[in-house]
Amino acid sequence: MATVVMSHYCKPSPFLGQFPSHFAKSSSRQVVETAVQESKISALFWGSKKAVEPKELNVSLQDSILTGGGLEKQITPKKISLSIISSISEVSSNEWDACNLDATGPDKFNPFLTHAFLSSLEESRSAVKETGWMPSHIVAKDETDNVLGVVPLYLKSHSYGEFVFDHSWADAYYGFGSRYYPKFQCCVPFTPVTGPRILVRNTPFRDQLFDVLVSALKDLAAKSQVSSLHITFPTEKEWHSLKEKGFLQRIGMQYHWKNHNYKNFDEFLMDMKQSKRKNIRQERKKVSTQNLNMKRLRGYEIKARHWDTFYSFYRNTTDNKWGTPYLTRDFFHNLGSKMGDQVLLVVAEEGDELVAGALNIIGGDTLFGRLWGCHPKAYYPSLHFEACYYQAIEAAIELNLNTVEAGAQGEHKIQRGYLPVTTYSCHYLIDEAFRKVIEEFLVRESNQVKLVMKLIRDSGPLKEGIK
Repeated sequence: MATVVMSHYCKPSPFLGQFPSHFAKSSSRQVVETAVQESKISALFWGSKKAVEPKELNVSLQDSILTGGGLEKQITPKKISLSIISSISEVSSNEWDACNLDATGPDKFNPFLTHAFLSSLEESRSAVKETGWMPSHIVAKDETDNVLGVVPLYLKSHSYGEFVFDHSWADAYYGFGSRYYPKFQCCVPFTPVTGPRILVRNTPFRDQLFDVLVSALKDLAAKSQVSSLHITFPTEKEWHSLKEKGFLQRIGMQYHWKNHNYKNFDEFLMDMKQSKRKNIRQERKKVSTQNLNMKRLRGYEIKARHWDTFYSFYRNTTDNKWGTPYLTRDFFHNLGSKMGDQVLLVVAEEGDELVAGALNIIGGDTLFGRLWGCHPKAYYPSLHFEACYYQAIEAAIELNLNTVEAGAQGEHKIQRGYLPVTTYSCHYLIDEAFRKVIEEFLVRESNQVKLVMKLIRDSGPLKEGIK
């Protein structure tokens, strides 16, 4: 019986392929003198693969001198000091947001990278050490304490709330006697939205500072003795740059709606294939015949009672789907008070009662659909599609936005006009043997993702020639 238990717990992940025979002797951790087969037994004594509470960081980062380079050789060199902060409140909102705005540009403004959004997560106790998200943001300042760059970073004790799945990697680490957690995660918690992750001010030192911050991330991972560092949902430009810095590349897929200068929803429908167009009209008609009133609320129109009710809807969704809610009630109230008109709440009313809602955030050129929930004791056919997808499309047309990002996963979005787009992530693994195996896996996975995207696009819901 004992042999069966050991084999079950230590079986390598089927997604990672065959591990090299020398793996158990990796120099990056305690040497195991036995063969890989025997490591199945020794792995039982390495402790649990479950989430572990991260310890406080006691690591310093090296200062740097930036020279400008290129055509700016006459610029006076600038000394940059790097620090790790345990709360975003240690940086002013003006300084943090200036880095974000310079990194994205006003047209591509990303609301999830703002001080308001990230501080709402921390202040509401949604993304804190106790929930496995220990803030460890990196801040770069010049000699006069001006903030020139920031990196949203968390020391993680699990892999939940990331939307780039590496649980099989953690299982494989454990199977060979190593710990995968804690790990560093550079991202926006609970938010699978693409955007820059290395937020740097627009100065002559910009490219140099980007390199300095990436080196600091790698140095921090090594000094902290974590298994890995993950940068999830970066921009494609960052994704290519980070490959040159030793990060493994990974791709994923989401479904986005594109606005082809539509004047109204019916004009969008005319770009759909006839069968899809008919289906959408039928779904919207179902909602209108159920005595439901759809409203789109923004800013001051969203009252405390709306947030309390929406939180109960959110809890209904998490209780039925995931089991554990990531966000607290306070998060929604904080979000509403801090982000104002950037928040768009779609609600469905039956009489005077709210029965469903969908939370959206407005960016520079994109409407981001985030969360959905409904009354636990009611069922309204097609209401989910109306609140999350069709109302979002109407809002994007009305606000002249280019894109609707409707969150992660969900093949049902395709027939409603949302097409696949590539998402990106970068992974820096300390152990060279594991790195090699995961790199091989990522190549196979990438080929599969590209094939699926092509098949979906070739048989998509839009008329031929419309992308």
